[in-house]
Amino acid sequence: MATSDAILQVLSGAGPCVLSSNPCFRSSDLTFSSKLHIKCVKKRASRCMKMLKCSNVLQNGIGNHWFKGLGDRDLSVNATIKKLHLLRCKGPQAERVSGVTEEGGNGAWFVDGANSLNLNGAVTGEQTDGFGVQDAQQLTREKEGFASNGALNQEKERLETNGAVGTGRDASPKVSVDPIEEEAWELLRDSMVYYCGSPIGTIAANDPTSSSVLNYDQVFIRDFIPSGIAFLLKGEYEIVRNFLLHTLQLQSWEKTMDCHSPGQGLMPASFKVRTVRLDGDDDSATEEVLDPDFGEAAIGRVAPVDSGLWWIILLRAYGKCSGDLSLQGRIDVQTGIKMILRLCLADGFDMFPTLLVTDGSCMIDRRMGIHGHPLEIQALFYSALLCAREMLAPEDGSADLIRALNNRLVALSFHIREYYWIDLRKLNEIYRYKTEEYSYDAVNKFNIYPDQVSPWLVEWMPNQGGYLIGNLQPAHMDFRFFSLGNLWSIVSGLATRDQSNAILDFIEAKWSDLIADMPLKICYPALEGQEWQIITGSDPKNTPWSYHNAGSWPTLLWQLTAACIKMNRPEIAARAVEIAEKRLSCDKWPEYYDTKKARFIGKQAHLFQTWSIAGYLVAKLLLADPSAARMLVSDEDPELVSAFSCMIGTNPRRKRGQTNLKKTFMV
Repeated sequence: MATSDAILQVLSGAGPCVLSSNPCFRSSDLTFSSKLHIKCVKKRASRCMKMLKCSNVLQNGIGNHWFKGLGDRDLSVNATIKKLHLLRCKGPQAERVSGVTEEGGNGAWFVDGANSLNLNGAVTGEQTDGFGVQDAQQLTREKEGFASNGALNQEKERLETNGAVGTGRDASPKVSVDPIEEEAWELLRDSMVYYCGSPIGTIAANDPTSSSVLNYDQVFIRDFIPSGIAFLLKGEYEIVRNFLLHTLQLQSWEKTMDCHSPGQGLMPASFKVRTVRLDGDDDSATEEVLDPDFGEAAIGRVAPVDSGLWWIILLRAYGKCSGDLSLQGRIDVQTGIKMILRLCLADGFDMFPTLLVTDGSCMIDRRMGIHGHPLEIQALFYSALLCAREMLAPEDGSADLIRALNNRLVALSFHIREYYWIDLRKLNEIYRYKTEEYSYDAVNKFNIYPDQVSPWLVEWMPNQGGYLIGNLQPAHMDFRFFSLGNLWSIVSGLATRDQSNAILDFIEAKWSDLIADMPLKICYPALEGQEWQIITGSDPKNTPWSYHNAGSWPTLLWQLTAACIKMNRPEIAARAVEIAEKRLSCDKWPEYYDTKKARFIGKQAHLFQTWSIAGYLVAKLLLADPSAARMLVSDEDPELVSAFSCMIGTNPRRKRGQTNLKKTFMV
């Protein structure tokens, strides 16, 4: 009970959270320091051999004791500790624990989707997280629905470990692989990071020519997403499961006490596996530690808003692709989802349904004038809300959260579709706006001044197609085209079907600007001259047509491909991939490209950038099997469509001057 009390103290904020594991694991082995670090003791038996003994404290049912107060369970600590002896890492390259699944706790390695080890030591085909028979039936239905994906099983993993290719949906023999794809897979595997002998993620870049490593040797959550999707499509689920569970362990549990502490529920931007020497007489004793970065060491010291949103999206993709829905139902995972949602849905001073964030909080992680309500965050926010609603277990404690989630989805979809959309007709409407309108039925709700319509936009806007603008705030519309936000609005269903097709029409119409010699422009156009000096602070890395300032990023290929497949227009993505194939391998897989036409490798771009490699692989795999894209895309929710139509009907922009409306909506 001393162990349980100590852990509950950690949850209540009475002490910082660090776990140090030992093969025997006694209650006295729990140690605490300033951050949540996950430790695994590794001792050298000799100079030539290393024997890593890891009790996998974080890979067993003991993790559920952390959530005793949250999950309303009374679990036996002693019974759990006895089973820790069965769950050891046998060496640095131990891949899995044979014949045993650990469904109860953080860091568990999934072995067989059909069986799980409950806390009493019995093997059962049902979930052990206490969500009832209904969830078990749902798991069965989901697995039947994704039978083509195949459930996890040891025999299949054994076959695929030796280099079997394909999407992992059948046990077909190895087929020929394109040399570029083969090289990409080899590079992706070389970037894998191991913790306790098991794969846990991929580093940002593995560039042997660069002397400036910075934090590119760390595992970034946003960077790992295309890598994780690639492994899922290949049928290699272990690394994605490990990544999801270990990053969950790094999630911030401490409430914010001052500006230097991460908010409760915040996911780190990145983490690194460090090997440190243990104190004691044995000089050869070392331990592995996961060291997270919540932005306190990042350039600009900006906390990542998108990490938790991407984590939820990847969690849903893992369940859809692997058929293993037990991970979603675990108490710790459910709690992690709720903490992210509560952080994002917290009340504040902002009156808009969009998420208010600072500059540098997403893929564009430097000052680029995207503070406020950037489209990229809103698209990821909407997608994460949909995924979370799909995965949250129905229980009394979730009712209020689900209600708030649904209300936010309706308001957010209306706000983005109605006020962020721009095409030639809407542009002409803004050009004729009247300003200083004070009333509930004002047309120019945000008091946008027509002079904001720049000459470049008037000339650039084609007759057909449109897109979602980059940002909207009082008296300010950022008319730049941001690729990730628009593409993920299609994938997530935030944009309507008509808008989604119009976005793809726009990309085709402006192909020479957005795709050119290397897909895909992160935004368009670039900030130049005095505007660049004021908005970026004269950032020498974000010079015009470089890096985040309208540079071209090959990793965006996979999002373009997912969007095109959803709209049944894969030929657009195939054309972009064909362009990328001509240079990516020869140029050594750069991070980004410079100049208007993307003719030069980025002046500060790292080579062998992992998400450039993974983005290409995902695009190729999705084009080879378009049905696999369903693990990423979300269709329009009929209830949201109905609510949206109702709000459009009462929108004064459509019916100006209407009074005595029967229904009012706050958007």
